[in-house]
Amino acid sequence: MHHLKVQHLLQVISAEVDDIESEFRLGVNPSYLEGKGELLLKEVFESLNGTGKLPVLEALKFDFKINRFVFIYDDEIHFNRYRLNTLKTGIYDAFSYPWLDAYKRLCRTYEKDCLKAGVQERIWNGPPLAGIVFGKSEENGDLSGNGSAGWKLNAYNDAQYDLISRLHGYKLIRIPQYETLMIGGGLKKLDDLLRNPKEEYQKGIVNWLLRKIN
Repeated sequence: MHHLKVQHLLQVISAEVDDIESEFRLGVNPSYLEGKGELLLKEVFESLNGTGKLPVLEALKFDFKINRFVFIYDDEIHFNRYRLNTLKTGIYDAFSYPWLDAYKRLCRTYEKDCLKAGVQERIWNGPPLAGIVFGKSEENGDLSGNGSAGWKLNAYNDAQYDLISRLHGYKLIRIPQYETLMIGGGLKKLDDLLRNPKEEYQKGIVNWLLRKIN
């Protein structure tokens, strides 16, 4: 469903927005993290009680790119207490992210949605790396004790995207599925608009996106 909604968004904006590159991949230059960058990432890692060697992604994959702006559409599994912890670390003091305050609020508000979608084994426990650096998860859905190693790894990786994209000279625009647009005389949820984009709403969606990059 994530891929379908992003494809619908690209179809809507492609007629009026130039230089769109879908599924943009950015190779990570580890030297960009040396010094201050590594310290910022280590703070995120420690905020999630990570142990051992600091994991660093080899590449970042974005839903699309427009000029020096890179975009990610975030579904419900990105909004929870662990992501909120990362959003309070020094990365977000060192750099400005226009979506920061909204994301903090969404993490506080929509953890129940994350619980509904994020108790599947592959999300709750994550890949083997999650258990290695964040410890063994509690039973699926139990956020007490050590909670979810998979959720912690997701939160850590989201913070990596935020930091590394900026160090490479890109501005990351995160689009939460909970975003609302004033369109057609009322508030509409972006997620609903992208499931079945109606022609009468397309201009409003384009204008909303252009405001993010102007």
